[in-house]
Amino acid sequence: MIDNHILAPILVQLFTAIIQLAFWRKTLTQRYLSVGGSLIGLMVAFRLFGRVHESGILTMNAANWDAPFGIVFVADLLSVTLVLLTSIACFAVSIFSSVGLSRQRMLYGYFPIFHFLIMGLHGAFLTGDIFNLYVFFEVIIISSFVLMTLGGRKAQLEGAVKYMAMNILASMFFLTGIGILYGITGSLNMADLSIRIQEVQNTALVGITACFFIIGFGIKSAVFPLYYWLPSSYHTPPSAVAATFGGLLTKVGIYAMLRVFSLIFVPDEFTRTLLMVIAVLTILTGAFGALIKTNIRRLFSYLIVCHIGFMVGGIAMFSKVALMGAVFYLIHDIMVKTNMFLVAGVIRQLGGTMDMNKLGGLYRDYPKISLLIALVLFSLVGIPPLSGFWPKIFLFQEAFNQHQYFYVAALIIGSFVTLYVIANMWAQVFWKNPPASEELENRFAPMPPYKKILMVLPIGLMTLVTLYIGLNAEAIVNVTDIISTQLMDPSAYIDAVLGNKTD
Repeated sequence: MIDNHILAPILVQLFTAIIQLAFWRKTLTQRYLSVGGSLIGLMVAFRLFGRVHESGILTMNAANWDAPFGIVFVADLLSVTLVLLTSIACFAVSIFSSVGLSRQRMLYGYFPIFHFLIMGLHGAFLTGDIFNLYVFFEVIIISSFVLMTLGGRKAQLEGAVKYMAMNILASMFFLTGIGILYGITGSLNMADLSIRIQEVQNTALVGITACFFIIGFGIKSAVFPLYYWLPSSYHTPPSAVAATFGGLLTKVGIYAMLRVFSLIFVPDEFTRTLLMVIAVLTILTGAFGALIKTNIRRLFSYLIVCHIGFMVGGIAMFSKVALMGAVFYLIHDIMVKTNMFLVAGVIRQLGGTMDMNKLGGLYRDYPKISLLIALVLFSLVGIPPLSGFWPKIFLFQEAFNQHQYFYVAALIIGSFVTLYVIANMWAQVFWKNPPASEELENRFAPMPPYKKILMVLPIGLMTLVTLYIGLNAEAIVNVTDIISTQLMDPSAYIDAVLGNKTD
């Protein structure tokens, strides 16, 4: 079904960013515009999700050029689910940013660049053209590089160099893969590629091309051994920026893997084995890295790496149940990781530092905020019946069915390490008494009530969404069931894009 409203989430973010450029020095106006634009974007995303859920896959041909000759935008249930989750995270981060950033950083153009970044994310999820996916990836990289360097501190610049170097490398592999793919098929439309790739006789070249995409998407997702840039850079920018990065950027790589390796390169035995090895090593690397960290955001960064491995393992097993687990975990992870970095920002604001050794007593001083944060931490760990628990059931079930015992062991280790480091963080930050020498020196002055409300409000909103995912798991399972069915059998996607041109 053709529907021009597919572009609405992209255009809302684009126009919000452009309008804010007219108020470059007026940070108060930019704050209102950011929150208002994010709210409009959220309503548009809800509407688009509802239409796709009810009516099926929607398409839009740019400039009325029919597929596969023109650029096509496609809204299936996977893409609109991620657009909706991104819009929720965007709204929460916009509210947090209005009080969580200094005016100096706002004057550097934080809000317009932030909305350009969200525009790139929406575009990556909705495009049906593989080169257009690359273009939106570049929009994301450029915007995120600017956000990472806002303020120009040495640690930020050092982290940004590592981040940019690895993402340029990822783009090179991605673009090279696209070039080879176009050379052997003569098409860039992903639905058309799904058909044409089956006609290519040189299977070795197809396998090599798939490896280029694995490397490109692997770097962007921070999988082993290409992960080290993430914990070296995500702890450096402000918490609002880190929340956007931690919750959304690596998940674009996971989305791209799901899309490309279900639609174009259906995983063979070698690809599945390679992805499974990567998944196991990614889980273990992230888990063991988190064990030795005392900086809260560095700890969270390694947990991002660890849990990326959970999803890659689901893709590697490539069955309906495994993909349900991977997609469910993706939904959970976007919400909880965004919220975790917002929590880190609140902890720093209340305690004056990110070093757990110098913190303590937050539960004594702020019991209500601490209990709210506890819900976020429980969801991250996967305490039943919260959101992190349900996808693991699907992953464990399919891992046992396929005799992937190394992956089962990695899942168990990753889950227990997550529980241990989060329990240790709670004990260090909230329960123990603060060090006497640090209690007065490092604590910030009490926040004004309005600022405290605006910093805690987005955490509360994200927590409600996370609780909904966990306590209403049946609805999420129904959505992931449809998504995994469409991924395993992309004929509906192909028919929606190409119509009867497949005859």
